[in-house]
This record gives sequence, C-alpha cells and structure tokens, in this order.
Amino acid sequence: MQTNGVRRVGTHPGPKEAVRRSPSPRPNSAPRPKLSLEMRPTGDASSPSSLTNGAPRQKRRPPPLQRAKSDFGPHRDSRSSSDDATQEADDEFKMRHGWESQFNSDEYLTFLTQNFYMYFTDKRHETGGIPKDPNASTRVHDWRMKDRLKTVSAALELCLNIGVDPPDVIKTNPCARLECWVDPTSPNAGPGHSPINQIGKNLQTQYEQLSMRTRYKVLADPTVDDTKKYCCTLRKSAKDERILFHYNGHGVPKPTPSGEIWVFNRNYTQYIPISLFDLQAWLGAPSLFVYDCSDAGLIIENFNKFVEKHELENADHRRKDPETPSQNYADCIHLAACRRKETLPTNPDLPADVFTSCLTTPIEMAVRFFILQNRLPSAITLSDAQNIPGRVSERRTPIGELNWIFTAITDTIAWNTLSKPLFRKLFRQDLMVAALFRNFLLAQRVMRVYHCHPQCYPEIPSTHDHPLWQSWDLAVEMILQQLPDLIANEKREIEYEYKHSSFFSEQLTAFEVYLSQGAAEHKVPEQLPIVLQVLLSQVHRLRALVLLSKFLDLGPWAVNLALSIGIFPYVLKLLQSQAIELKPVMVFIWARILAVDQSCQLDLLKDNGYQYFISILSPHTALPVTNSGEHRAMCAFIVAMFCKDYQQGQVVSSSPELVESLLYHMGDDENPLLRQWSCLCLSMLWVNFPEVKWVGIRALAHQRLCERAIDPVADVRAAMLHALTTFIGIPDLTDQVAQIEEFVASWLLIMAADGNTMVRRELLVFFSTFVNRYKARFLVTAYEQLVEELERFSRGKAKDYLDSSSEYNARPYSRSLDGDALVDLRPISQNSVYSAIWKQILNLSADPQPDIAQSGSIIVDNVIFALVDSPLGVQAEVIMEELQQSQTQPPATQFSAVNGTASTYSQPNTRPSTPPSPSKQEGYWSSGLKRTASVAASLRNLAFGSTSTQSTPDKSQSLRGPLPDRTIAPRSRLPSEWSRPPDENDRHPVLSYQPAKFPSPSHFKARDQTVHPDIPLKSSFYEWSVEYFREPQMKGSEADEPGSVDYNQRLWRRNRNDRIIAETQPLKEQAGTSRWNNSCGFFSNGTQPTKMYFHQFEDHLIVTDDRDSVCVWDWLHERRLNRFSNGNPKSSKITDVRLINEDDQALLMTGSSDGVIKVFRDYESPKKVELVSAFRALTDLVPSNRNAGLVFDWQQGRGSILVAGDVKVIRIWNAGTEICTNDIPARSGSCVTSLTVDQLEGDVFIAGFGDGAVRVYDQRCRPAEAMVKVWKEHRQWVTNVHLQRGGVRELVSGCRSGEVKLWDIRNDKSIRTVKATSGTQRTLAVHEHAPVFATGSDHHTVNVFNTSSGELLSTCQPHSSFLQQHRGAPIAATTFHPHRMMLACSAVNDSHVNLFRCNTKKDLTEEPATAL
Repeated sequence: MQTNGVRRVGTHPGPKEAVRRSPSPRPNSAPRPKLSLEMRPTGDASSPSSLTNGAPRQKRRPPPLQRAKSDFGPHRDSRSSSDDATQEADDEFKMRHGWESQFNSDEYLTFLTQNFYMYFTDKRHETGGIPKDPNASTRVHDWRMKDRLKTVSAALELCLNIGVDPPDVIKTNPCARLECWVDPTSPNAGPGHSPINQIGKNLQTQYEQLSMRTRYKVLADPTVDDTKKYCCTLRKSAKDERILFHYNGHGVPKPTPSGEIWVFNRNYTQYIPISLFDLQAWLGAPSLFVYDCSDAGLIIENFNKFVEKHELENADHRRKDPETPSQNYADCIHLAACRRKETLPTNPDLPADVFTSCLTTPIEMAVRFFILQNRLPSAITLSDAQNIPGRVSERRTPIGELNWIFTAITDTIAWNTLSKPLFRKLFRQDLMVAALFRNFLLAQRVMRVYHCHPQCYPEIPSTHDHPLWQSWDLAVEMILQQLPDLIANEKREIEYEYKHSSFFSEQLTAFEVYLSQGAAEHKVPEQLPIVLQVLLSQVHRLRALVLLSKFLDLGPWAVNLALSIGIFPYVLKLLQSQAIELKPVMVFIWARILAVDQSCQLDLLKDNGYQYFISILSPHTALPVTNSGEHRAMCAFIVAMFCKDYQQGQVVSSSPELVESLLYHMGDDENPLLRQWSCLCLSMLWVNFPEVKWVGIRALAHQRLCERAIDPVADVRAAMLHALTTFIGIPDLTDQVAQIEEFVASWLLIMAADGNTMVRRELLVFFSTFVNRYKARFLVTAYEQLVEELERFSRGKAKDYLDSSSEYNARPYSRSLDGDALVDLRPISQNSVYSAIWKQILNLSADPQPDIAQSGSIIVDNVIFALVDSPLGVQAEVIMEELQQSQTQPPATQFSAVNGTASTYSQPNTRPSTPPSPSKQEGYWSSGLKRTASVAASLRNLAFGSTSTQSTPDKSQSLRGPLPDRTIAPRSRLPSEWSRPPDENDRHPVLSYQPAKFPSPSHFKARDQTVHPDIPLKSSFYEWSVEYFREPQMKGSEADEPGSVDYNQRLWRRNRNDRIIAETQPLKEQAGTSRWNNSCGFFSNGTQPTKMYFHQFEDHLIVTDDRDSVCVWDWLHERRLNRFSNGNPKSSKITDVRLINEDDQALLMTGSSDGVIKVFRDYESPKKVELVSAFRALTDLVPSNRNAGLVFDWQQGRGSILVAGDVKVIRIWNAGTEICTNDIPARSGSCVTSLTVDQLEGDVFIAGFGDGAVRVYDQRCRPAEAMVKVWKEHRQWVTNVHLQRGGVRELVSGCRSGEVKLWDIRNDKSIRTVKATSGTQRTLAVHEHAPVFATGSDHHTVNVFNTSSGELLSTCQPHSSFLQQHRGAPIAATTFHPHRMMLACSAVNDSHVNLFRCNTKKDLTEEPATAL
C-alpha cells in the first residue's frame, strides 16, 4: 500500500495536533498496518483525550481567575472531591464559537486519542526519490550454477574374487558377508547368475535409483587392461562432463602406501596394482571417485599429490609449446570409506559393503542401524528394514515419505554445516554428487559407531552429532511402530491406514517461530532446505509458500539465501499450476525474486511463465484475497521487470488486452500502488518499442495518463510522468504524432507547480526529452525569449513595456549583427506550447530545491550552447552581451515567465542586501537565476567561468528609506500609512553579517561544470520504485517494535510530553492574574530577530533574522545549537516559521517572501540538518498596498498548509499529497497579513488583512462561498490574528493602531476591545492555553493583558547589551511558549532575545524536562 506523505505513529494524538476526521478524504497513513504505541493521553487542551465534560462555568463572563477550558480533560487521576464544588458552574460554561460540542463526542475523542500522523517523513522525503543502489536489479548474482555438470557415465569396478580372501585381511567368524544385499556364499544362484554378476546388477540398480540418466558399466574382477580400456572410453564419450568411478576392493589387498589400487591379471593368479597417476590420465576430470576398501583415506592423500605432478607436467609442456592441449586433473571429488590404517567393519549384522550401502541404499541402511542401536518393544527384525511398504518415488507411501524426510534432513544438515559455496558445489551442481553426499552424511554417522571415519574431498565437517538426526530417529521409530500393522494390511489380514509423519508440519512451525523472533538479526534459518522439500507436497505446499513469502519479505539477503538453496526451479515449475489458492503467494514470491534479480526474464519466457501474471492483471480474474489490488500491482511490477531492457519480453507482452488492463487499473482510486505500477508497466512496454505505443494511442492511453496529473499520491504522478516520457519519441514523426506529443506536453505544464520534489524532477526529465526531440523549435524559442528580454530592459520601465506590448507583438523583429537595425522576424514560438515549456524550464532552473534547479539548469545550458552553435548564434551572442550590460542597472520590474506578465516590485535602495544562497555548483545560465524566469538574470555568469553565487552586501543600501506612495486606500479616504505594515520605516544599520551554510538535501550532488550538459536527463524513479519490493512490507517499522531503540525513544518523548503538560496546565489560572516581568533568559542572536517560535516540548527557540538565517537556541541553557541559511534569494526574507510533528521528532517549516515553503530535518544539529522539501507555495504574487510576502499556518491534524500573502487567494496545500487542494478567494483587494486555523477540526480559519478587515472562512463550503464572516472594525493593518488551541478558544486580533479585539465567529461584531497601546502596535502574541496576550509597541514596551477582562497584567521592556542601548527602539517580535508561562521578545536594531516568565508559585525552569 502506498502512502500520501504521512505516517501514523501511534495512538496518542499529541497535545497540539489532535484533529477530527474531516469530510475530505484523509491521506493514507502508512504502507502497512503499524503497531500502536499504547500511551496514556496527554492533558493538553487541543487533545480531546485531555477533555472531560467538566469545565469552569458560570452564568456571567468568566473572571480572570477562572480556569481555562484546556484544564478540562481526562487527567490520569480521577477528579477529587474538591472538584465537586465547581461542578454546577462547570455545567453552565460555554466555549467560544459554539465549539464545546467538539469535546462532548466520545467517538470523536476516541478517534483523536488513537490517531497521530507525521508528515514529510516518508521514504520519498528521506531519499528524494534517489535509489540507494541504482544497479541492484542488474547485478549478477552467484546463486545460479554457471558450471552445472552431469555425471553421464559410471564405471562400477568390483574386485571381489569371491571365495578367496586377500592376504592382508583376516576375517572374523561370523563376519559381514552381504555385498549389495547379496550373500556371495549363497548356493541359490541359478545358472548364468553368478554371485559376482548378481552383485554387479544390484549395484547398478542401486545407483540407478540415484541417477537414471547415467550410463553404467559394471567391471567384475577386472584386469588392468579392462580398467584402462573402459576408463578411456568413458572419458572420450563423456567429453567435459563428470565420470563416476566406483571401486570395491573387498577381494584385493589394501591400497599401497603410494595409494595404488589392486586389480587382477587375466588368470586371476596375481594382484596387479594400478597407479593413481595412470588412473588420473585415463579418467581425467571432472570425475567422482568412490573407494569402498580399507585404508581408503590413503588413496585421497596420494591422489592429490599426483594431481600436482600432472599440473607440473602440463606447465612444462606449455613452456615448450604454448599450443599443446592440457588435461585438467584437479576437478575431482572423492568419497572414501575410512581413514588410512582403518579397516572396514566386519560386524555380521552389517553388510560387508556398509559404505556402499549407505551411499546407494540409505533408507535400508538407516533403518537397520536404528534397529541395531535401539531396543524395540515390538518384534521387528533386521530383515524387516527392507520390508517397509511403498515405493521410494511415491511420497505418500511409508518408504517414500521416509526417503523424503531423509532428503530434507540431510540437505538441512549440509546447509547449516557447510560453507555456502561448498554447499552449492556438492549439493546443487550435480544430481549424482548431491545424492551421494547426502548419503555420505549417513555413512559418517553409521560407520563412526564401528570405528571407521569416512573421508571425502573436498573435506566437510563431521555431522554425526547434528541435532536433526534425532528428528530422523523419531521418524524412523514412528514408521517401525506402524510396520507390523502395515505388513498385516498388505497381507489383507487387517485394515490399517498409514499415519503420516508430523515431521514437515513441525518443521514449518519451527520456521514460523524463526520468522516471528529471530529473523530480525539476519540469522540463517535452519529449516529453509526443509521448506524447499515441503514444496513438493500438495498437503503442505500452500503453508510452505506463505512462510517462504514471509521470509523473502525480509529483504534481498533473504531472497539471495532462498535462491542459493535452490528455491528457483520449484517456484518456476509452480507457474504451470492453475490452483487459484496459490496465485496470491506466487505473485508475492516472484515480485521479491525479480526485485533482486532481473536475470529471471529468460526463465519466464521459456515456458510462457509470464502469462501467469498477465492473466492475473485482467480485471476479470478473481483472486482469493481481500487485497487483490496490491497483488495485481505486484503482477504489473513483474511484467514491468520482465520487459525492462528485454525486447523479447516486450514483444510477447505487447497485447492490446494487457494495455487495456493496465489503463483500467490506473483508475483504481483505492490502490495507489496498483496505479503507480500500471503506469510503470506501460512505461517499460513503450521503451524503444513504437508498435506498442501505437497500441496505446488507439486506446487513448496518453489522455488517460494525463488524467493522473492531479493524483493524490506523488508516486503515481511521478510514475505517470515516467510513462509519458517513454511514450514520446515515435521515430516516424508525422503530424499526428507531433499533435499528440504537443497535447501531452501542454497538459503537463500544470505540474511545474507540484509540491513534490520527485514529481518535478520527473517533469524535467520529460521536458528534457521533449526539448531534445524538438531541439530546433526550442532554439528559436530561446532566441525569441532573449529578444523579448532585451526589449523589456531597453524600455526601462514595466509600465512602458506593458503599454507597448501589443505593439511589440505586432512588430516582431530580430537584431542584426551590428546590433542597430531590427529585421522583421515573425515570432514562431509566441503562444505556443514550446514557449510555455521553455518558460517553465526557466522557472524550474531557479527552483528552491537545489537538485531540481540543477537539473533545470542542465536543460537551459544545453539549449543555450546549441543556440550559440546554431546559425542564430552570432545574433544571440550580441543580445546576450547587451543583456549582460543592462544587468548592471536592473529595473524595478520583475518578469514572471509563468504567465508572461510583469510585476512591479518595490526595490528599496536603502535596505541592506539580503545574503544570497550559499555557494554551490550551478548551471552556466541558472547560477544567476534566483526565483525568476528571466533569462537576463542569468547573464551575470555569461563567461561560463563563474559558479559562485556569493556576493557582498551593497553598502549603498545600508539604510532603508520610505517606499514610494503607491497605496490604494481600501476603504474611504484613510491615511495611506494605515494600510502599511508597522515596520516599513525601520532602519537597520549595516552590521557585520556572516552568511550561514545552506543545508542541502542529503542526496544532492553538485554537477561537474567541466562536463557538457547533455539531454535528455536520466530518470532514476523506476529503480527507486523497485526498492519498495526489496523492503519488508509484512511487518511494522523498527520504530513500531516494542523494545527497539526508536520505540523506546518515542515512548520517552511521549511521557516527557505528558509530564510537561501536567506541570503547566495548573499554572494557567495564575497566568491570568500574575505579572509577566520576571526575566529568565537573555542572549544575543548575532543578527536582528524578526520571527520567533517555541517548540512545545523541547527546549528549542527558533529565531529568524531580517535576512535568511535561522538560529536554533536552547533557551534553558542560553546556548545556540545551530545556525543555517534558509537559502533565500536576494531582497527576500523569512516571513513565517512553524514546527511540525512536534509530538515526536519535529521538522522546521519556513516561509519566505518569495513564496517558497521549506522543510528542514534535524534542524537543531549542525551536522545532520538537511533540506527535506522545498516548493513554491505562491507562484503568482501580485502587488498590494505593501508586500506582505508569504504568511502561512500549519494544521497538524489534517496536514494542511494554509498560505496567503500578496495574492488574491488563500491557498491550501496538503502535506500528505503535496499538491494544492483548494484556492479560496480572499474576497479582498488588500493583502493577507496573518492566518490562523482551528487546530482541532481544521475546517475554519481566519485571515487578517492590510486594510484592517478580519475574515472567517469555512473549507466545507464551496470556494466561492467559503468566506462566511467579515469584520471591519479595525481600520488599520492587522498585525496578527490568532485562534487559541486550548483555553476558551479565544480569537484575538490586533491592528497597528493599538486596538486588540476578541471575536466570536457567531457574532457580527467583536465581544471585547482592548486599547493595548497609544502608539503603533508592532506585534501581537496570544498564549495557546492561558488567558493572556501580549503586544509590542513602538515605545520599546511589551504589555501583557488578560483576555477575559482586558486587564493590563504587566509591562516589561527588553534588555539591551551595555554597548547597545536601544531604550526607544520598537519591539520587533514577541511569542509565547505553547505550554510554559514564558514570553520571548526582541527589539529593533538589537540582536538580543529576552525571555520573561510569569511570576507563578512554581518556577517551571528549575527542573524542566530535558531533551532526549
């Protein structure tokens, strides 16, 4: 499941951000269900969990001592008897605005206590849409056996010489006699069936049970010539495949000290040794040797010595003649019955060839061994070990099930004991080798009891004491317990049904326990090979697949582990199954496999396995799961990976039915993941495949994709852009194709204003592809833009330009080479899609997000370079030189390339210049382009060598002069200064200012200026999207796991928050009557503070200055934690600041006067701070009475950013979707100066205006009817308007004349007016819960009033340093702490911040809650 940019983090809503479920759809909170943190609710007012039905109530207006409404909530302790005295008054209390009903709904309160959402914390914000490992899916993995071999031939050499004992062997009496379960001394052999022939036949039959396709040759009592002849023949026919050489030396002497083995002469009168050197030359490599004789370990030791001798000979031959072919002798595998100086067991209860019996008939040997080692209560004999009913190949029969269990156990023992490369070589490279080594583990266990230690090469550890052998013994015992009844049932003496073993179900349970407890440590599961074997059973298959899918969900390490164990052939074969219950889990497993290894495309093509997933994508295919949409999204991902970089996959998948299915799923509003991968699947189908593009055109795919431009999920919007980028580019560029591509490009222009970084990056990739396809048209467009810029600068004034724009449009021209004459040239690009796209590219090259601006600059630079090299290059260079000269005296007009209009902005020549963004690598043309689409702004770096944007402040602009009088009186004939901000005449002396560092995103990498800017840009969105299927999706994140570090930290923060609220809530009564002049802090910010904001729970105070710096202070210890730049362009400043996600790990959100919102993570840490997101919230700022810039307010519950300022609308951005969801007309000709929103339900918000009006808006109404109330009692600029989160929910506004008014949105006029100051009111701050507000005047005083009575509680003056005495300086900023009774303020031309607290009985700063 996809996210909409929000993350649900627990059951506690947070004391500040609890909200009601709104009628509008809430963004999905998480990609998977999260485990809740069971916290106790806080006692804050804005959290309904802290509210009860009791409240201070009386018939008259509450007196100053009355408790605030935020006191009334479910505290941890029940109400004491002392509260009963106020119950009668509480029942009659009424909250402002009629909002007491918000606190009386149990359902609503429960909802708020169980939901809290975090914003800008998704993966897309942490990574910026950049994949962690772009080459992860194309990397070659080692799980595939590149050197897979087959044992094609086998020589079974039996040197028994029955009836004659070798001279060096003394046999006991009785002794072991059976060879291949045949007694050679038995007289029952018929004519032509000698014992040696019967033994050879049995041995071949036993080996055929291991490998039917191997060609066997039995050599009974062979001579040297026979051995040489057949060995050479086998090597010649086997070529480079493996040969098996089985040697039974029970009838010949032990090997010689040099490892020679013995055979016979032709008359069987002598024993003839065969040198290992000769044997190597005959058999070569690869070979497999089995030695069943005493002292067999001696053979292995000497064999390797002779291999080295052969290698030396080969090296010598190559030195003499490099062309000499050489034979490989090293790739040999050996299995020996015992060590050197060990003799084979002669126990009469065992076969004489016990080693061969273990290797070729493991079940009979294992059952016999169990009977010998354990006393059984029943009358089971050794002969019964060979009478277990059933067939080995049928797993539902007793002997078949026992063999199945044996295979699973030995595979598992080897998997957990051997190294992974050695396991793959011995157990996965060759079926014969794998079978023999599985049985070799049994030989280790059996023969050790009889003082023999089987040897092998390559060596493996001893496994005789592995715990799984106990499970094997249990399985054997259960079979033997039923064996008498099974035998009787076969004889039809009784009716008995076989009881199957519970081994596999128990092992699956153990694997399930591992997944629930031990998988987090990446510990290799012991049961994985058993799960592989269970897939062969229809009874346990579904459960095994479900558990396997959970294991694969752990990540790529688990997928690689499963592939290395050999899971792939099984899941590939299961694609042929039509069982509907297997489809969901098969889809999940294949999605995880393809996310890790893309090389499986050929396997899907071989047996039409891809059709399995294409059929599921059909809307008519039913799936037996509730989340069928997510499984279809996985199918779309699988088909996309099947087609990626694989033309054959595209060809076989290019059916109109598949395209229609994908287009159908793009309309599934409930499954964003399905919509995203439907788009990406189409994208992979279209890459360099025009035929499928025409299929899409006939299905109107391009139009249906464009409809996703406003999809609520940013990932879907980016996927849509990715698909349309691959859609354009049909080689045959006909008029129809050009028209379709122009339609697509024009439709996507609106996405330049998207709030998501990833979407804007994909849009630039699309634009770069479009520009590259129509390069000639964009060269003309860029040239005409240069001409237009020169014309604008040559006119000098925006008014003249606007007046003559029609004349210019009617008189197109081009400047001649000498720069004097104008030649008529019709502007081809005017009002075309190419002109609009070019202007949007210019805008994006000045994007507030550094990586977006850099990508945009690459496109601009590429076009400009091409323009200079074109026939228009000479004229273009002349124009650019003139534009460069004209920039030395820029006009007071700023051109907006978005709408092609000019906006007249005031450029006060007395204000110190704002420090620019920190130096970074930028484009040749975009390095000077700071949030304006003007090409001329980029000509500053025309020389191509300058890459720095640092500049020194213009000392001629040291003082600020009055603005020109261009104010339009909004109501009647009022003095124009009334509708201007109070700080417009502030004079800031030039101080030493050190520009701070701008915290770029963690994924940002500056481009190399020496590399030519090439287009089209490369997208990494697909690789980033694939990572979703490499990440765990079935369990909660680490932060939601109880006991984890993140969980404990969050738990600590929640408890800390509760404690702070519990300490501060009782103090609100005293705050309404006490003085607020107790100084508790004083520190220098270093620059002029203009905005300040307290963190609710951390000891953080955010201070922004009059330029672009942000300072983070620890107000408790008066220590600066961090200082960084907001990256504002010149002549702009930070106008507002908020903290979001304060209940957990807060992010800092800033708004600047250029219309940009930025979000920072780890803002308090100089090393970790980084930009999370930046977008232009207001793209069409227009002049008003005075530029108020951008003002905004944050609503945590809904994740809404309400933005306004010098625009005619109030724009509402959704932080979850990162798109503008509503544009509400302001219904005023004046600018918005302040915004405040209801923090509980979030439907109602209030705006103050420059003409003194205060308007109330309701988002539940249609935009045209959203304004539900307007008050015009203020006559001057509204300094601030604020709606309390708690308390009585007072709505307070103040204007520059000094009036402060309290409102109730149900009334048509104010309910109280307080004359706060006789001079100009500079600031207004309202406490969120206490009944107090503070105003700052131009007389250097801060007055604190009671909201209920209007009584002046105290007056204080900010302190200054000894060297800077500004006793008459106006107040610059004031703010209250949201919970503590604390006030911060600062004065103009003074860098100091003063902290005052209320004179309460308890000093809250003595034992504050410290940060984690």
